[in-house]
Amino acid sequence: MVSTRRIIIAIVLALLAFLGIYTWNQRTGQWDWLAANTGLEIAGGVLRAVHGVGDSIGAVWKRYLALIDVQEENDRLRDEVARLHQELIASRESQAELERLRGLLRLEVPQGWSVVGARVLASRIGPNASLETLLLARGYLDGAAPGTAVAGREGLVGRVYKAGPGTSMVLLLSDVGSRVAVVAARSRVQGILAGGGAGNLMEMRFVKQNAPLEEGELLLTSGLDAAYPKGIPVARVRSVKAGPAPTLEVTAEPLVHFGALEEVLLYERPAGLFMPEAGDVYVRSPRDIVSEAPRYAAPAE
Repeated sequence: MVSTRRIIIAIVLALLAFLGIYTWNQRTGQWDWLAANTGLEIAGGVLRAVHGVGDSIGAVWKRYLALIDVQEENDRLRDEVARLHQELIASRESQAELERLRGLLRLEVPQGWSVVGARVLASRIGPNASLETLLLARGYLDGAAPGTAVAGREGLVGRVYKAGPGTSMVLLLSDVGSRVAVVAARSRVQGILAGGGAGNLMEMRFVKQNAPLEEGELLLTSGLDAAYPKGIPVARVRSVKAGPAPTLEVTAEPLVHFGALEEVLLYERPAGLFMPEAGDVYVRSPRDIVSEAPRYAAPAE
């Protein structure tokens, strides 16, 4: 009851105050000035805040769109860098291949012999994977008949073991079945160089105990086996030790890193020169080479 009375009194007082202010404002106009200044400032402040929020949102949106553009540009530049990187790698690879081919072309070709290039396709592949071999992109129709000598930029690689019409297999010097007649470049000591298998040194056989062979000497093909042209670098002597009479124990390291070969040269024999049979490329037993020793032995002093 009391609270209702207070509400009624407050309403009546508010109406009287309003009527009084209204009457006073009609005569003086002061309330219009106060309302205009206060209202405008309040409205201006609110609108400025609204515009500020709108500007902030707009700036954030613009930055978002700019980031999207930057991301797209970064993706495009990243793709461009990747493409240029691939082109650089291809260019370097072409340059390296050119240098390798130039190195092959600098090799001296013995008189009467001719050479053709071949690309290496693979190594130790197919049914002969137990052998140290390379697969070449040339066959007997392209000058890669069985028995054909094969060389790289650093020196002798081996001989063609088997050949198809357009592909051939090379038996490497490092294979245990490989044999090549060699001569030392300085001392002119001759012998037969036998493969020791993957990762092993080669063995130079049938070297007399009193032969003046020294460590570090370069071994060249002697040409006495009719399988290789004379004078192709083959290996370098690693050790010379006294062995069971009457020969020295000599080890040698091939000059060619067979695992890094990508291109090779095939030496085609002159017309009328003896051509070894395919079966002569691989020596299956040490007795084979022993039985043939007199054919390759150095001339008696």
